Amino acid sequence: MSGDATPGETIERARSVDPESEFPDPASETVLYEPSFEELRAFSKPLETTTEYGSPSYVSQFRSRSSERTKNAVDHTFTGEDWDLIDRALSAAGTTELVCFDRMVGRHPEHAYCCRLFVPKEYGRIALAWAKLLDPAPDGHEPDFYTLQLPDTEETAIRVLPEEGLTVVLGSDYTGEAKKSFLRLFMYRAKQRGGLGLHAGTKRLTLEDDDGLSEVYQAFLGLSGTGKSTLTGHGCWLDSPESAVMLQDDVCALFPDTLAGSEGGGLYIKTIGLDAEEQPALYRAATRPDAVLENVAVAEDGTVDFDDGSLTTNGRAVIRRDDLPSAAPEIDCDRADQVFFITRNPLMPPIARLSPEQAAVAFMLGESVETSAGDPDRAGESIRVVGTNPFIVGPEGEEGNRFADLIDETDAECFVLNTGSVGSQEIGVEDTIAILTAAARDEIEWTHDDQLGFEVPQRVPEMAIEEFRLAENHDAYGEKLAALREERREYLAAFDTLRDEIREAVY
Repeated sequence: MSGDATPGETIERARSVDPESEFPDPASETVLYEPSFEELRAFSKPLETTTEYGSPSYVSQFRSRSSERTKNAVDHTFTGEDWDLIDRALSAAGTTELVCFDRMVGRHPEHAYCCRLFVPKEYGRIALAWAKLLDPAPDGHEPDFYTLQLPDTEETAIRVLPEEGLTVVLGSDYTGEAKKSFLRLFMYRAKQRGGLGLHAGTKRLTLEDDDGLSEVYQAFLGLSGTGKSTLTGHGCWLDSPESAVMLQDDVCALFPDTLAGSEGGGLYIKTIGLDAEEQPALYRAATRPDAVLENVAVAEDGTVDFDDGSLTTNGRAVIRRDDLPSAAPEIDCDRADQVFFITRNPLMPPIARLSPEQAAVAFMLGESVETSAGDPDRAGESIRVVGTNPFIVGPEGEEGNRFADLIDETDAECFVLNTGSVGSQEIGVEDTIAILTAAARDEIEWTHDDQLGFEVPQRVPEMAIEEFRLAENHDAYGEKLAALREERREYLAAFDTLRDEIREAVY
């Protein structure tokens, strides 16, 4: 086949791919199934620098996702060349010495999937990092999703067959490609089952009130590098019997009756600027012997420098949940009480409370700044990503409609949370934690801002909210806001399937 395939041909060709029969049997002579972590380190020893903490550190050729070279068979028309890439990858799998792992994405009895990863033996470091992020699969569990990652191919390409649960990663040795290959399909399956995949972290706050102790579940939607891990893992300086624990760091699936987590073993955190005082729990976990560092500055003697971005500002560490005191044993939320859209837009207040329709607008806008995890060449630029989720499969307008419906069913409160600055006034971690705790306690005093069209805080306990008044921190604020609102209208107009009541709620 050559040239563009018709949609019908694409579907028919995809149906002919059977990962179970086309991938090597884990028991075959060319596959090493479930080797120990020590063996994986031994396979990768020529590439390892051992840190001062005894942990392995690796430098990859690719240091971010190859998003521009990723195609899926739902949103893209595959050409003959695309199918040739898949065919060549599957053929190579039968003649390459591979390591293979089975892991579970999710723990919820109705929303968990077995994932099988194949990587060449000499790239065991990818499997080492990935396998620590997820729970082992039960014996005899058949895979739902398959990923084959072959870093040494000449062409760099990621091809995804969502219906078949298959991803091939060619020409990239970045661990994040393996991680996201399965989370992308986890979110796609959630949508097929009436839910919605969210690029979000979650936490549970246990707080004292007049009736004793109550629980509040919070979710944070944001691009990598905007503060999800910091906020979900922060203990909020609460003292027993109160507490704040992390449930999930990166990807969840929202349903009317649950918010299901995905990764039960560990976290894949950004390390640039990781600070022992501001992020003590994450710092301690990243300096444990069982962490795996990737593209972090490590000297020949093993000294680690998290402030050195000479390799990349997208340095990473795989850390274990067991090494985080703030991590709960479970990863699922009983419900979604509060949803926060993390932004770095300096025209937004530190926090704003949204109506359900405005929440759907915030979801569609996905306003943030580009980070080195997505596109290093554009890091720091203002961007919009629907749902702050670069891994959506299917029409994006339908995602906004589904989000609005689920928020209506769950009755969750929704907020925009600015973790950057208001004008030049920086919003510190202490300010944001004060906001989150006050929101959970329902102690924020709100007032409706007619100019903005939503509620803004008049008083926040433990925070000088008056320092962040928008008009006082911007010249010509009204003009800037009007221009921003017009940009938002034009942006939303591009989504044909988005419902009119959401478009009209633009703020």
